[in-house]
Amino acid sequence: MSTTVTRSNSSTMTVQLPTASQSLLQPLMHSLKLSDPPKIATEHVENVEDSNNVSGSNDPPRDTETDEEWFVGSIDQGTTSSRFLIFNSHGEPVASHQIEFENKYPRSGWHEHDPLELVSSVHDCIEEATEDFIDLGYKANQIRAIGITNQRETTVCWDKKTGLPLYNAIVWPDTRTKSIVRELKGRKGVDKLRDLCGMPLSTYPSSVKLMWMYRNIPEVRKAYDESRLAFGTIDTWLIYRLNGATQNNIHVTDTSNASRTMFMNIHTLQYDDELLDFFQIDQKNVTLPKIVPSSDPEAFGALVGGVLKGIRITGCVGDQSAALVGQCAFNEGEAKNTYGTGCFLLYNVGSKPVISQHGLVATVGYHIGEHATYALEGSVAVGGSGVKFLENNLGFISKSSEVEKLALSVPDNGGVVFVTAFSGLFAPYWIDDAKGTLFGITAHTQRGHIARATLEATCYQTAAILAAMHADSGKELKNLAVDGGMSESDLCMQTQADVSGIPVERPAMRETTALGAAIAAGLAVGAWNSLEELRGWRGRGKRTFTPKIEAAQRKKGVKRWEKAVKMSKGWVEEDEAEGSDGEEEEEKKEEVQGKEEQEVAAKEATKQAAESADAAERRAEKNNSDAAETAERADEGGGEKANSSSA
Repeated sequence: MSTTVTRSNSSTMTVQLPTASQSLLQPLMHSLKLSDPPKIATEHVENVEDSNNVSGSNDPPRDTETDEEWFVGSIDQGTTSSRFLIFNSHGEPVASHQIEFENKYPRSGWHEHDPLELVSSVHDCIEEATEDFIDLGYKANQIRAIGITNQRETTVCWDKKTGLPLYNAIVWPDTRTKSIVRELKGRKGVDKLRDLCGMPLSTYPSSVKLMWMYRNIPEVRKAYDESRLAFGTIDTWLIYRLNGATQNNIHVTDTSNASRTMFMNIHTLQYDDELLDFFQIDQKNVTLPKIVPSSDPEAFGALVGGVLKGIRITGCVGDQSAALVGQCAFNEGEAKNTYGTGCFLLYNVGSKPVISQHGLVATVGYHIGEHATYALEGSVAVGGSGVKFLENNLGFISKSSEVEKLALSVPDNGGVVFVTAFSGLFAPYWIDDAKGTLFGITAHTQRGHIARATLEATCYQTAAILAAMHADSGKELKNLAVDGGMSESDLCMQTQADVSGIPVERPAMRETTALGAAIAAGLAVGAWNSLEELRGWRGRGKRTFTPKIEAAQRKKGVKRWEKAVKMSKGWVEEDEAEGSDGEEEEEKKEEVQGKEEQEVAAKEATKQAAESADAAERRAEKNNSDAAETAERADEGGGEKANSSSA
């Protein structure tokens, strides 16, 4: 694992930009003074507007009881790394720490995490970022609350008696469940699913991942049969462990994460018996997390150890919902798109869910206050991971930040179209049997053409989602707020504006996902009074990319893209969908071999879990022994805050 620490005082607000060792997929790293993004001398930035209207008082916020400045912490647990950021009351990050962890790919289409490694990475991020915060002259007790935002759909099963995982976490883009999905599509009641939960049946949600574990992992099945199986998405797992696991048994999730399982009724915001029966889930055998709002002063418990011991967790929002909050898209009709490992577009539809008729997902945008706010969502499985493919698989670039330079080495895509369907295609297509496919290659094709086509793939899929949202809502989007690693690329953002025909707005402060969790947490403890108070943050210091190609050219590009999508279908063979290695073996032998592999994988995962638990326990003992000394040092240094650290 590699780590990155960011330090800054509050008089020099920081953002983080990719380093040479990090990709566009990774959150921003290097600390810089906030200023207008640099001009890049290409033909793609001539239609860019800058805005420097950053709202907010220059006076430091004060706690009315102690007359001290206050802050809110935010855990951001993603697909490739974990982070902890500390925000001031103006929504500006003052300290952060990031840790990458191992992504496991045991077989084609499989994607896993070690659940205990995720927890240890989060714990270490909290410790390091808080140490950094204290070094700036602040005290740990100035952090009022902590919010959590997380990768969604990723599924963990654990033994509620021991608190230990029974298998690796199955990550959201994992496609091992193709055969289960095909089976379920023939089951009675499948036509009701979207109306009940808002999601179409696919390999994406947590429900089918849980079914796969039950059928294929003996430890999970045994725990289910003995009624000691606990299920959760990453938010639930982190909250459970940070609260001491079996010590306090805090087993909860928020509505935004629960809406990604296919177990929750999108209208009632509670588990639905009809949905549970469809997936053959008996709550007598498996414990599901309690569903609560995204902002709550009590439901999520508090940290049981470390330098922030006793600080309450008061906010929890799935990562894409958190970005919607962090972009302050509180009005119906506002939208954001996050360009990370995948690409996720959320469109605020207000206080009632809209069940899509055009391939989108109805989801909970966020649940802050008495009523939930709903959204239409379109998900693209491959965003920044397509750039990583150019780096790691094809060797076109040595680091992901080089993709723009390579793409600009040619004037256009040279007729190349790249359908990056590495995990099939998500919204609005939902094609499980598509594979990544390159079209239009000739003797003239260069690496730059393929690099451009890779960026364009994300932009065209986003444009298709925008068109579906227009069809579902009847309203045309006026602009698109963006964030995430790929949004750093001016070329990519200009391309997005061109192919969608909609202005793209990129804020100066791109930590919108972590900020969204901080907002949810802060509102629960009165750090801010209401969402209305924060509306002025939307688009602070934004940069706008406006479309510059003609409608006829746009239409031609979309037509070629849609043709390529149709031609990418049907490339997954039956044996691949079942999870075999594709060798021509007898069916019975193949099945036995598959079960043996799964048993070996399960034993290995259990062994790793035990080893990780031992390591985590040793770290916890060390950190707890150091906590008193750290707190004492913080109290002693609290009154000596340097002038350079004042807000």
